Amino acid sequence: MPSEKNIIKVKELQDTFSKASAVYFTEYHGLDVENITKLRSEFYKAEIDYKVAKNTLLKLALDGNLNKDVENILHGSTAIAVSYDEPVAPAKVIKSFNKKNDLPKVKGILFEGEFLAGEEFKRLADMPSKDEMLAQLVAMFNSPLQKLVSTISAPFSNVIGVLDSLKQQKSES
Repeated sequence: MPSEKNIIKVKELQDTFSKASAVYFTEYHGLDVENITKLRSEFYKAEIDYKVAKNTLLKLALDGNLNKDVENILHGSTAIAVSYDEPVAPAKVIKSFNKKNDLPKVKGILFEGEFLAGEEFKRLADMPSKDEMLAQLVAMFNSPLQKLVSTISAPFSNVIGVLDSLKQQKSES
């Protein structure tokens, strides 16, 4: 008979998975208290939830989405990094943190409902964020518009320049 505490925890995890755009399953065992605190702080700054969870509870919470690949990663110590808005943000935080530490290691990723192998986090970490992509898109749209405005305004500038020269010539005479 499952305890009330575990039933509540499974419901919380199911709710988390349903709202998440990406969930990174990590191996954290071996990080000392100081480093785990730093890691949690970095995740907090990036608006990412980082939770330690029992593998059996994760399996129960993922019951509808559980496939062979996910089941294979749920062993050992597991913590999940959950992003609700920016799916690549956890990968960027982990990559940055791993420059000075060997852990956490990414075991696997649920990315927009699809399972990816843990090694894929490096590729995701190098992707631009949603905000960076939007800025690039705006810049792409803005460049042709600026060229159009300068092309349209060039003849008017030339006419004004000619009229100004004529004015100066008339005033000198």
